[in-house]
Amino acid sequence: MDLDVSCHINALVDGPDSPLTPQALRRAAEAGYRRIVLAPFDPAATDLASLRRLFDDAGLTPIPIAGQAPGADVSSADADERRAGEAALYAMVDATAALGGDQLNGVPYGVFGHPMAPIDAASRERSATSVGKVADYAHEHGITMTFEVVNRYETAMVNTAAQAMEYAELSGSDHLRIHLDSFHMAVEEADAAQAIRTALPRLAYLELGQSGRGLLSTGAVNIPGLVQGALDDGYEGRWGVEAFSRSILPEVVADMLAIWREPYTDGGSLAEDAMRVIRAGWASSSVGRRAQRLARGASDTGSIIRPA
Repeated sequence: MDLDVSCHINALVDGPDSPLTPQALRRAAEAGYRRIVLAPFDPAATDLASLRRLFDDAGLTPIPIAGQAPGADVSSADADERRAGEAALYAMVDATAALGGDQLNGVPYGVFGHPMAPIDAASRERSATSVGKVADYAHEHGITMTFEVVNRYETAMVNTAAQAMEYAELSGSDHLRIHLDSFHMAVEEADAAQAIRTALPRLAYLELGQSGRGLLSTGAVNIPGLVQGALDDGYEGRWGVEAFSRSILPEVVADMLAIWREPYTDGGSLAEDAMRVIRAGWASSSVGRRAQRLARGASDTGSIIRPA
């Protein structure tokens, strides 16, 4: 299976500083993951060289997350606050480059979870214009910037694939890309397959998360079907796995994400289960079936005994 799959670090351990992290990263690499999505961090307070070595040693590439904070918000009507928001995004692009990454994910368009009120057109336009400028800067540095479409309980800015396409066009950037997540699509989209098709022209990251935030093999979302459908519709971008358990997350993060339960206790087992689920979807897709036929053909050719 030749898919470029990432796993969120907090699905595995509570963060890079955990003593369990090197082993967890090695296990993820052995399971077939190529990248690890990082939790938000302050680049000015982070030893980026040491963090890069941690992932280099595991043969994995990190994908940082960009966000906003009160007082640093690109959607704000206050010019100083908007400039501070842009500066935070530019800093995360530079941090991504320092870590050897080529992709920056996150919620760059406003403060996560705030304000929980309708977003007016002026705020959306300010946000999109700023994020578009940063996306162009990222592209100049060999980095793809994506923005995640999350559900109504986490933002009012962008909740659906159709809104994401509108936001991307409003940004004025040809380089800004979309990040869809099956967990959020299960809340907001009437048809997840159609949502993927809607975003396909700009879709660069398709994240797989279950309804209960646990194992991809258990839950209300048909993950194999979603993988199969996306591949059959021509999706060629990267994939992600995201899951959260209170026993693994830092308490403050668990509270922020409303993770009150423990749907799993072993991050390595979750990552391996996710790969099996993704592989099942891939195997049933036209892309997967073709690859398997070619592999069998190559194997059959190699087994022919030729006369001396």
